[in-house]
Amino acid sequence: MAKKTNFRKFQTSSGKIVLAGRDSESNEELVKQAGQNELVLHTKARGSPFVNIKESEKETTKEEIKEAALFCAKYSHDWRDNKKDVQEHIFTGKDLFKEKGMAKGTFGVKKFQEIKVKKAEIESFEKLIKPKKT
Repeated sequence: MAKKTNFRKFQTSSGKIVLAGRDSESNEELVKQAGQNELVLHTKARGSPFVNIKESEKETTKEEIKEAALFCAKYSHDWRDNKKDVQEHIFTGKDLFKEKGMAKGTFGVKKFQEIKVKKAEIESFEKLIKPKKT
């Protein structure tokens, strides 16, 4: 029987499901299950969950992206270690690639957008979130 991947999970204020990896193994699985047109986020710095909004990019609002970015930042090493603003990359599943020799949980990205998640917003978000396991 296959091992069930244990993603972090939360719902946006509009009800969209957002999944996040917990480690390199679950990040690997998360990227594999992400749809070609679904948004994926990761911090610019190493040591972050990959985060996947389970909806087409065209169906995802700026507010939902912001909430997913806060979720990603909250569980990143950048936030844990520095407690400062966190830079993130946003891309679609089709923009991710894996080359031979890349470490587990590591991917290349063809194109991305960059956003900054503010320290105060992450601190407020931490007080609200109670992730559920899937």
